[in-house]
Amino acid sequence: MAGLMVFLVCALLLTLGYFVYGKIAERVYGVNFRLLMPCELRPDGVDYVAMPTWRVFMIQLLNIAGLGPVFGALAGCLFGPVALWWIVLGCVLAGAVHDFLAAVASAEHEGENLPELVGRYLGKVAKLVMRALSIVLLLLVGVVFTSGPAGMLHSLVSSISVTWWCVIILLYYFLATVLPIDVIIGRCYPIFGILFIFMAIGLAVALPFTPTIEILPNINFSANYHPQELGVWPMIFVTIACGAISGFHATQSPMMVRCLRQPRQLRPVFYGAMVVEGLVALVWCVVGLSLRELPTDYVLVADVTGKLVPQLAAPGVETVPFWQLTMASPATAVNQACTTLLGSVGAFFAVLGVVILPITSGDTAMRCCRLMLADIISLEQSSAKRRLLIAIPLFAAVIVIANIDFSIIWRYFGWANQALACFTLWALAVLMRSRRRLHWIVTVPALFMTTMCTTYLLSAPDCHIGMSVEVATYIGLGVALLCMVGCIFMRAPRLAAKN
Repeated sequence: MAGLMVFLVCALLLTLGYFVYGKIAERVYGVNFRLLMPCELRPDGVDYVAMPTWRVFMIQLLNIAGLGPVFGALAGCLFGPVALWWIVLGCVLAGAVHDFLAAVASAEHEGENLPELVGRYLGKVAKLVMRALSIVLLLLVGVVFTSGPAGMLHSLVSSISVTWWCVIILLYYFLATVLPIDVIIGRCYPIFGILFIFMAIGLAVALPFTPTIEILPNINFSANYHPQELGVWPMIFVTIACGAISGFHATQSPMMVRCLRQPRQLRPVFYGAMVVEGLVALVWCVVGLSLRELPTDYVLVADVTGKLVPQLAAPGVETVPFWQLTMASPATAVNQACTTLLGSVGAFFAVLGVVILPITSGDTAMRCCRLMLADIISLEQSSAKRRLLIAIPLFAAVIVIANIDFSIIWRYFGWANQALACFTLWALAVLMRSRRRLHWIVTVPALFMTTMCTTYLLSAPDCHIGMSVEVATYIGLGVALLCMVGCIFMRAPRLAAKN
């Protein structure tokens, strides 16, 4: 009963976060409700297309969600119940504020993309860094969210090879990248969004009514249960990004800013979508913590490379607990959780979710990449020919990267994602300070995220620098304070003060 109460309190705090802290953020920033939105100023029928608010909300939710609030939450719950607090506090105080205010700032500048927006307030060097980080991140998302779903689809329909599934997915990505946003994305995403929410609600409702499962059997928030003895600081703050705060989100926001009709819709769409993602991450984290020690239907067997992969166990064979399955194969863990709680219907929706969710982030990542490259070379995008001039070499690059061992680059993916959030938060801090607004609403999260990212880069095992966490933390604090000093003395452009 105590576990159920903790779950409900966390869900209530996230919900109140939207109605209370979201409204505070809106007032503190000073959102201009008379602002002319980008789709009114620059309608082009391709990227600047007005759509109903509920449709934009669903698209934004899937843009930012993908598999992050599912796989990330399951990986995060390996640390223990502390993951619940990071999801709640990170989402309300940092992630939703980050997404919402970045969208508002983009709306004020006619739907400007994130690197251009950051460069406007932090300078040319920051803009160049943001362009590089954003494009690399988006390309990696496009590549990984092609090969991953292709492998899953091959396991379902083995008559089609992984290569051909990759071709089919890339073809879809190409069409979603070059066609007007309301042709494919605007029509398909709302349906996928409903499935995404339905799966989370189904799990949340089924969990307390499954007699063999105790909700949150161990609620010791001070304990770290990670099997590899990874420290909560800073590891969990990179492990759980989507659902708490993720820099990737702000790269996606301008696409939806360009489709909203009224500035009053900004908070429901952007703060609201992040809170819903936080609720989904909360559900999956609670499911992971509740199933943690329960036996599964699988054993782990080493493949030809030595990697442990799950296989269905024969009758009488000792199976692995859920946490081991989570570490070996998050997709299989999702299937196991849905089957356990929702039966065969749950397994069906699990497969849909694991396949569809990465694809609905991969396509918008590639579309966003096209828009950023168009900004760099100042190429207007209303013409189909000009969109193809960017899209064709862009997808050629994806094919090349897909055939390269980029494990070293991928090692820094999580850090780069959170570093994007740092840049965005500092840019918002400069913007708000220039308008004499209460900038601490973004400065405090920026200080925390900068300290965490620096600490992670210097001490995390994946980054291979090998510094102790204590020393890395002190250096991180120093870097964060230097950034704050720079923010204080940085002069924002005059245009910002007029908006």
